[in-house]
Amino acid sequence: MAEIKVPELAESITEGTIAQWLKQPGDHVDKGEYIVELETDKVNLEVISEEEGIVKELKATEGDTVQVGEVIAIVEAGGEKSNNDEAPANTQVKDKSQEEQKAEDVSEKVTEEKKERPIASPAARRLAREKGIDLSQVPTVDPMGRVRKQDVSSYSDQPKQESAPVQKPSPSVVPEDGKPVERVRLSRRRQTIAKRLLEVKQNTAMLTTFNEIDMTAVMDLRKRKKDNFVKEHDVRLGFMSFFTKAVVAALKKYPAVNSELDGDELIMKNFYDIGVAVSTDEGLVVPVIRDCDRKNFAEIESDILAVANKARDNKLTLSDLSGGTFTITNGGVFGSLLSTPILNGTQVGILGMHTIQTRPVAIDAERMENRPMMYVALSYDHRVIDGKEAVGFLVTIKKLLENPEDLLLEG
Repeated sequence: MAEIKVPELAESITEGTIAQWLKQPGDHVDKGEYIVELETDKVNLEVISEEEGIVKELKATEGDTVQVGEVIAIVEAGGEKSNNDEAPANTQVKDKSQEEQKAEDVSEKVTEEKKERPIASPAARRLAREKGIDLSQVPTVDPMGRVRKQDVSSYSDQPKQESAPVQKPSPSVVPEDGKPVERVRLSRRRQTIAKRLLEVKQNTAMLTTFNEIDMTAVMDLRKRKKDNFVKEHDVRLGFMSFFTKAVVAALKKYPAVNSELDGDELIMKNFYDIGVAVSTDEGLVVPVIRDCDRKNFAEIESDILAVANKARDNKLTLSDLSGGTFTITNGGVFGSLLSTPILNGTQVGILGMHTIQTRPVAIDAERMENRPMMYVALSYDHRVIDGKEAVGFLVTIKKLLENPEDLLLEG
């Protein structure tokens, strides 16, 4: 007998949710084969069986919350074994024939199971469940036959053949006034996001200060350099590398913004691991770009692109999401003109970027010009950071971005 237990996930994660059983009682499972998909606060992961055999029992159902170390399934190693260690000589040939036939039957059963349950990534399985798609019908270009999330998306976008109308299920809740509603259970990740954001609001003295940045110089520099930048580094020169480098420079000038409050002690962090908020189908995640003070623009852009792709493909690991010292979030990509971002975990500062909007700006007492302007917001824990520091932090970022060549000197 082999017990399938919830593995150690991360220091801050003690439980998960059974998202999907990939094997059922009676199914054959190979050693190292995935048996269950777990959904945690931050990432989804598949758990393997350490033994080859037959799944004898599932001790939790899909949707159950399970703790690290909890036994969730039993695998009987090698399946059922004969109780007779020895057999009479005149029955050995017959028994051997029966065993060979049984082995063939098991092999055929395993083959049929694999045909019925295609290999697919957790993100693909989740999207297929949401869209009601049979994964066995989804074509894939993966040489190993693994169905990916983009395969499911492409399949769902194809025009469907006409078929008999399917009656939609009635809403799960019908109030007394007769208005239909539907009650949908929040995913574990969305529950955690809600819980953490509420904790931040309740447990910090959060305050937000604003400024605006004339993006003319950055946009002109990008326009001049973007073609050569792509040719040389094979990555696009975006705004995030400018803001990341400016944030690092401002953090060096105002180190309290790069700290963490632990009881009555302040942990001053002398490294610059910047979290970059990325929107996914299941909510916001914040992968971390390490050692931003030691990286150039191309390295930062490459790292941001890599973690953004991993986030959207649901391939982020726990290490990708832990250890950030400060966070940047860009609501401008969705058209947000102004917002007050909420602090990320135990960090004491977060910078909010917004959409670039052309507005008339007074150049001097005599002249007005239309300039590409961006509002920026710094939310901070007022228990740690005073208003003077917060304003100085934003002014530093503003000056550097309005004179982007200075970022090279700061780097």
